[in-house]
Amino acid sequence: MKTVKDIISFMENPSDESKKMVEKAFNFAVTAHSGQKRYSGEPYFNHVYETGKILAKLGMGATVVSAGLLHDVVEDGISTKENLEKEFGKDIAFLVEGVTKLGTIRFQGLKRHTESLRKLFIASSQDIRVLIIKFADRIHNMETLDYVPKEKQLRIATETLELFAPLAYRLGIGVLNRQLEDLSFPYVYPNEYKKVEEIVREETKDSIISLKKLDRSLKKRLAKEGITNIQSSSRIKGMYSLYKKLERKHWDVDKIYDIAALRIIVPTQNDCYKVLGIIHAFRRPMPGRIKDYIAFPKPNGYQSLHTTIFTRYGNVVEIQLRTAEMHREAEYGIASHLSYKNNINYGGNEETKIWLKRLLPSINKTNNLNPNKRISGAEEIPDWIKKLANETEDEESQEFIGDLKKDFFEHRVFVFTPKGDVIDLPVNSSPVDFAFAIHSDIGSHMHGAKVHGKLVSLDTKLKNGDIVDIMTKKEITPTKKWLDFAKTTDARRHIKNILKKTEDNNKKNTWTF
Repeated sequence: MKTVKDIISFMENPSDESKKMVEKAFNFAVTAHSGQKRYSGEPYFNHVYETGKILAKLGMGATVVSAGLLHDVVEDGISTKENLEKEFGKDIAFLVEGVTKLGTIRFQGLKRHTESLRKLFIASSQDIRVLIIKFADRIHNMETLDYVPKEKQLRIATETLELFAPLAYRLGIGVLNRQLEDLSFPYVYPNEYKKVEEIVREETKDSIISLKKLDRSLKKRLAKEGITNIQSSSRIKGMYSLYKKLERKHWDVDKIYDIAALRIIVPTQNDCYKVLGIIHAFRRPMPGRIKDYIAFPKPNGYQSLHTTIFTRYGNVVEIQLRTAEMHREAEYGIASHLSYKNNINYGGNEETKIWLKRLLPSINKTNNLNPNKRISGAEEIPDWIKKLANETEDEESQEFIGDLKKDFFEHRVFVFTPKGDVIDLPVNSSPVDFAFAIHSDIGSHMHGAKVHGKLVSLDTKLKNGDIVDIMTKKEITPTKKWLDFAKTTDARRHIKNILKKTEDNNKKNTWTF
């Protein structure tokens, strides 16, 4: 039997007032969805219950959990926004309306998909909690996808894999990213899923035994050094994440060392480095496999030390070292920082804040959900969101979706200006992309670039940690050749606009006889 106590048990120290709010929303949803059934034949209420429970596990407060329980009552015509506002207040009514608007798409095919994206970003830009609720809703829908008609399964799974999972990753919510990827994987790539499943079955059995032995011997060694306040656990790489890595390694499983890994959580950042030194004195590390994501966090805020060591059992093992705070950030990302007393608390490190400001700016004129709700300090909305936020023509939709995937959902690299500012770019970006990412004027007049103080060609592929210095001259302007170097939509758009303007000026200045 599903009870409100089950949901409340996952919440972090809820007050009596919070418990009453969630209980009221729970009872309202029970009544509202009475008699409704899902494709599986189970009561519809089970879906909103599971949505609320997922949100509670994510550490969301009573407002978000309650909105999760109520997220379908307006869309299903059971209640109105006005009634919700009267019963639960403006905040919950706003969130429910935001989620509702994401579900009311009346277009078909590619146009429908583009419109879904547009509404998703408009709602998210006003209040990221709408997106968090949508994640929870999508996870339970994916868990029950087997019961959905076959013709809908591939569409829903593909959208989840290509949009929602990368969004969760970019927001640093690792726990949701893995779930969304692995729930979608067997529907989108069924044959590849079976191959990966077999590899995991063969590789992990021995790896887990080896990890347990290593864990015991390592704890004894650390105890001798006076380090006892640690937590350790083994982790198995996500199925879809492993599939993508196998593709990059041409399906050579012997080149993948992190199918199973030992994760060690220590009290402080200094302890991470201290334990790393002890491990390397204890077992020989594999050259080139030591990664310091504490000094150089991933663009989504992920921090950890990774090392791969040779064990005495004849194999290699990856070890991840982090603090409890780093682990919480890696699992829950922006969800662990949400504070809604007044405005959004972006939380995380500078790279996370920079990216969130780009992804979640104020909408201004396109803000049709709640014109009074703004994210303070957000930068001007970027072009790609403006395009998604406005009506798009069918023939342009594929280009916009392609730009979105390429610029925001591919693997990322982060490089630095000489002053140490971080620039977050898609993998394989060039100095041309870097220049335009800093400022359009710098990109428009660049005549050369240095990486780590050395001159490089404009088609150089930038790598994580590169320090890039752009040289400019006022008389320099882009050439068509630059389009071959530019990967980002922003850089390509600026180059094309400048080339067109130059061409138009040349035509005006041409004398005809």
